[in-house]
Amino acid sequence: MREASFVKKNKNKWLLFESVLEKTTEISPNKLSDLYIEITDDLSYAKTFYPKSKTAVYLNVLASKAHQKIYTTKKESKNRLITFFKTEFPLEFAQYHKQLGIAFITFLLFAIIGAYSAATDGDFVRLILGDSYVNMTLDNIDKGDPMAVYKQMNEGNMFLLITLNNIKVAMTAFVFGMFFSVGSLYVMLQNGIMLGSFLYFFYDKGLLWESSRTIWIHGTIEISVIIIAGCAGIVLGNGLLFPKTYSRLASLKKSFKAGLKIMVSTIPFFIVAGFLEGFVTRQTQMPDWLAVLIILISLCIIIYYYIIYPIKLTKQLNGN
Repeated sequence: MREASFVKKNKNKWLLFESVLEKTTEISPNKLSDLYIEITDDLSYAKTFYPKSKTAVYLNVLASKAHQKIYTTKKESKNRLITFFKTEFPLEFAQYHKQLGIAFITFLLFAIIGAYSAATDGDFVRLILGDSYVNMTLDNIDKGDPMAVYKQMNEGNMFLLITLNNIKVAMTAFVFGMFFSVGSLYVMLQNGIMLGSFLYFFYDKGLLWESSRTIWIHGTIEISVIIIAGCAGIVLGNGLLFPKTYSRLASLKKSFKAGLKIMVSTIPFFIVAGFLEGFVTRQTQMPDWLAVLIILISLCIIIYYYIIYPIKLTKQLNGN
């Protein structure tokens, strides 16, 4: 069958299905399940005979959204959070890896620029980090405890303060996406330059290893999730920039909901990062192998949950 004939034959069914997913049409869960089976059959057909076509891409997205819809129509109110983190969010996030890559590359680029600027301008670190922080750290270095800044506050208070501050930074990165994604990229710029100049400051003092094995205990999750928040902001901004077949307002609502889901997914990670910074990072006497182990475990969890697991889950869905 020619692709045009295939589309014409099934178009009305697909449009009905899409309207159900967008909540403009109501049907029973059983009817939804039947439609889902038909859509996945159509997807298999399209992937066989039109593998690189827009039809196959469209049906793949439709089937993914349907899978989420079926999960939410089940009577699982007690397990709603588990369903969200285990299935609903990862399936949806798989389509936003491009935006995640943009946020990461922007952050990394300006981290390099921050380090280079600090290397070529002696006053740059003070401009970015502030005189009070630089002077305090230099004093701590003279006292033989460069990371003493993490020991100045009570553990519980530091945990709460850091967690709330990190969430504030992340929400800023998300909300600034309203400025056509540029606002979120600007937040990536700010934080990237700050991190780059910070790391170079300790490198210049011959303390790169000691500072890195300490700050990355919490920073691995903290920085990663700020980048993910930047991704959420780009998703939000793209809804304004590229409304496609939707009205700009409808597209904004859709992208805001998608970005908000990304933000919700980061909350547990920010709590973990705040806990590590408040209670663990201050333990500068811990052996290097333990610090490196915590860093590697944190990195693996982030990479698996936000990159590998969504791809794996989507492939399983397509296979079924």
